[in-house]
Amino acid sequence: KELLRQIGLDFEVVPSDFEEDMSQKLSNKDLVMTLALGKAKAVADKFKKGIVIGADTFVVYGGKRIGKPKDKNDARKMLRLLSGKTMKIYSGLAVIDVQNKKELLDCEVALVKMSKLSNKEIDDYIKTGEPLDKAGAFAVQGIGDVFIEKISGCYSSVVGLPLRSLYKNLKKLGINIFDFEN
Repeated sequence: KELLRQIGLDFEVVPSDFEEDMSQKLSNKDLVMTLALGKAKAVADKFKKGIVIGADTFVVYGGKRIGKPKDKNDARKMLRLLSGKTMKIYSGLAVIDVQNKKELLDCEVALVKMSKLSNKEIDDYIKTGEPLDKAGAFAVQGIGDVFIEKISGCYSSVVGLPLRSLYKNLKKLGINIFDFEN
């Protein structure tokens, strides 16, 4: 929501009931776009017109896909695994023009280097609750940012919505975001 507000769009948030399946035998790029499209289609089916935006983000480290933690223990395992490491963040985008039935897909990949975390830092961070609903158990847009040494690539894609890709794809649909600025 904050990212869409940042670029001045007028929007309504409609939660998707799409069930994510991260075990699909697809490349990371194809999977993240498939998940974003699934979310967007589930919402687009409820409307006759408008633009629906869907996004999905997950972490890849050591060839393994890492989504949101199941619980505090899972978050702890994820943070220990990623501590001191550089990971890839895949962020998929789906933009659907409902009336014209046009679907556009895109993907951004960013590299994120996390500093080495002590067990106390991990426990203190988990106590905030922030890691529990974030891919890789950290939020670069929150307090988790204090653990990030470097980001190479699109910052907003690491947050969860690649704004550069969104802008580019809205332009393909004839939508100029600057028409919405107040």
